[in-house]
Amino acid sequence: YSTAADLTIERNPVVKPKPDPSTLVFGKQFSDHMLTISWSAAGGWEAPQIKPFQNLSLHPASSALHYSIELFEGMKAFRGVDNHIRLFRPMLNMERMYRSTERSCLPLFDKVELIKCINKLIEVDQEWVPYSTDASLYIRPTFIGTEPSLGVSRTGHSLLFVIIGPVGPYFATGGFSPVSLLADPRYVRAWRGGVGEYKMGGNYGPTIAVQSEAAKQGCQQVLWLYGENEEITEVGTMNLFIYWTTEKGEKELVTPPLDGIILPGVTRQSLLDLAREWGDFKVTERRVLMKELIDALDDGRILEVFGSGTACVVCPVGSLLYRGQTYQIPTMKNGPEIAKRFHKELTDIQVEKFFE
Repeated sequence: YSTAADLTIERNPVVKPKPDPSTLVFGKQFSDHMLTISWSAAGGWEAPQIKPFQNLSLHPASSALHYSIELFEGMKAFRGVDNHIRLFRPMLNMERMYRSTERSCLPLFDKVELIKCINKLIEVDQEWVPYSTDASLYIRPTFIGTEPSLGVSRTGHSLLFVIIGPVGPYFATGGFSPVSLLADPRYVRAWRGGVGEYKMGGNYGPTIAVQSEAAKQGCQQVLWLYGENEEITEVGTMNLFIYWTTEKGEKELVTPPLDGIILPGVTRQSLLDLAREWGDFKVTERRVLMKELIDALDDGRILEVFGSGTACVVCPVGSLLYRGQTYQIPTMKNGPEIAKRFHKELTDIQVEKFFE
């Protein structure tokens, strides 16, 4: 493996002005530098390089461009109230990236050394971490096959690169706006035996057409269903949580299990960790069917429904369009007590705001 000790740094002679944190649009602004690490079957890993942010030069037959031999991660660094910069649970991202790498037949990397290289990139571009408790630095590690051949086979050349850039809060200041969902069983995001649990680009491209179908029907996101029983899996690109009263009258937080068709989200794991630590209600990972959700809505047992993800932390759900019928979901009427509590606790941890 290449190590952070071998890292070379070429500084960008031209630095861009930093954008005002209040004007940031997700994924459109990037810092002055990037990290690249090349690999070939013949030579193994080359030394990592931090260099000026620039376009990649790829052979037109590169396997990532033709057969989607690629994967990515999404993680954040925060400037704490003490002005220290911290990554949020980066090892969980590295472990997931490693699993995606194995499944893509790309060369395995050293997780700890990659975090060290990412830390160095953030250090070089530290002024790009917003001086704000609302905004953060988004980190996008990406791994692509660059084999210059049209054969569908394991790649003999690849490139691991990391780009970073500032992002604003998902919701406008003080706002916590609910989203509307379209649940249409005709569309499937992932299937058992497939690659839904890996962060591969091929899982994302095909969702755009369904997302625009949702928009046509006046909905903001897609609630992905799976199979004849219509299992609830994910919402948009987020994991899904339901807080409800069970038929036995117990308060319960339920989320679909990691059984191969959902992404093991870092935020998802963090919410489960927090809820189990609180011990205030039952926390369950199990398959939930659409019928159960509709029955619970009809019975008035649904308290809150929300998505979780790196971009938004938690995102409340306000309504659901399913088989031509719109169901109002009382998330906002109920506070949303649990979603807000999760949002506050998690963001406080991210910016180390424990002393208020």
